[in-house]
Amino acid sequence: MWKKALVVAVLALAAGYLYHADPKLPDHLLEFVTRTLDVLQAPGDNPAIEETISAAWEVLIAAPARKWSRVAVGVNACVDVVVSGVGLLQALAADPGPGRDHDVLHSKEDLREAFTHFMGRGAAAERFYSDREDFQRIARAAAEYPGAQLYVGGNAALIGQKLATYPDLMVLLCGPVGPKLHELLDDQIVVPPASLQETDEFHLILEYKAGEQWGSARAPQANRFIFSHDVANGKMSLLETFVASLEEFQPDLVVLSGLHMMEGQGRELWEERLKEAVVAISDIPNEVPVHLELASMTDKDYMKSIMQEQVLPIVNSVGLNEQELLFLSQAGSGPHSQLASWNGVPDVGQVSDILLWVLEQYGRTDLESEADLTRVHFHTLAYHILATVDGHWTNQESAVAAGARVASTQACGVQHVDVSKVVLLAPRHFHSSHSEPRQSLALDPARPVATWHRGNVTFHLSPVLVCQQPLRTVGLGDAISAEGLLYSEVVRQQ
Repeated sequence: MWKKALVVAVLALAAGYLYHADPKLPDHLLEFVTRTLDVLQAPGDNPAIEETISAAWEVLIAAPARKWSRVAVGVNACVDVVVSGVGLLQALAADPGPGRDHDVLHSKEDLREAFTHFMGRGAAAERFYSDREDFQRIARAAAEYPGAQLYVGGNAALIGQKLATYPDLMVLLCGPVGPKLHELLDDQIVVPPASLQETDEFHLILEYKAGEQWGSARAPQANRFIFSHDVANGKMSLLETFVASLEEFQPDLVVLSGLHMMEGQGRELWEERLKEAVVAISDIPNEVPVHLELASMTDKDYMKSIMQEQVLPIVNSVGLNEQELLFLSQAGSGPHSQLASWNGVPDVGQVSDILLWVLEQYGRTDLESEADLTRVHFHTLAYHILATVDGHWTNQESAVAAGARVASTQACGVQHVDVSKVVLLAPRHFHSSHSEPRQSLALDPARPVATWHRGNVTFHLSPVLVCQQPLRTVGLGDAISAEGLLYSEVVRQQ
């Protein structure tokens, strides 16, 4: 311990000397020294930091003045079969080999390569399996694998299930609901009769743990690879049924997901269906805010169509993770779109640049704009950011902290943050932008939500206390978005 303390002291003195010797020292060198100090002063040396943040959250997080009472959620729903990814591949007699990404899976070999590719990066991904009969054989093997578990699946159903944990909230779920899914859903969830179907849609969730090995691939962090042959969700078949049910249900918030499921159905289908989706979403009354939950996509043309067909501008809020945010920028030639992927924890300044671009390009930052998008909820493993156009949302400091807190508790399978099971991985020092002019910011554990402004957009950042041995990662992003929405309050516009 004393050796590390000595190294920290020497580096700190060196940094001070270098800066005073040459105040114009390149930012990247000073940033390297700062980050090195952060790493050396790791949470393990000061376990109280997680406790300080957790306690600060409890004081900070407060319910909004006006809560939602009725939330309608649609339209992707299924049964998740959760199984060990390495274990299932071994049960399928697959041999380890090099990884390779595939936009669509056509065979067991494609599955093995894609799983290996993403496992080696510790990244989440979702793919469509084109062969129905082959998928059913794999699904049977997964369901019969020792330790396999069946859960509520699909972003809409998972968000609905999370919202239903609040007893004063009535939740409508519209999607392809089969017998098993109906059995798994919370009793508080209302399912329109038109949503019920005779068979379930199954999604296979191949999980892996941090440090787990498969051939030459070693997972840097726990995550999962999802695949399915899901036609009902793939065509968003229940979208019109969902919108039609809103008139009777009278929600004060609509949560929409499932657009990513259409990607694997082929260009001819999604081009036409996307236009129909825009018409359906436009039929939702203007006074009802709409949150769109994005998910993993690989087809840049499809993402461009989502932007060009005016999906983003006609929703009020969007939820996404680091891969989805970067892909959005790549498809729209936005900031930092030259990056092939994030290098470790996404740089806060770069994330901030892309979030601002999304709101300026597709949102209502301009008072003359007819767009509705005013809120983006970004989440990555180490931290979350809520970016909102001023004057449209309140209680966002509580909302981003609540989302970070639920990431800690749900991953560890506990009701309250257990500081012995989590670690702080968020940067302690960061910038409001990757380019000049930019503001230098620091994370204060006693006041763990950092706030900054760029034009008329406000950014709130909360660190995440990352679960060191997560029990389940599926649905974590959906829980984060749901919790963030529960603590958010929309400002009614005149």
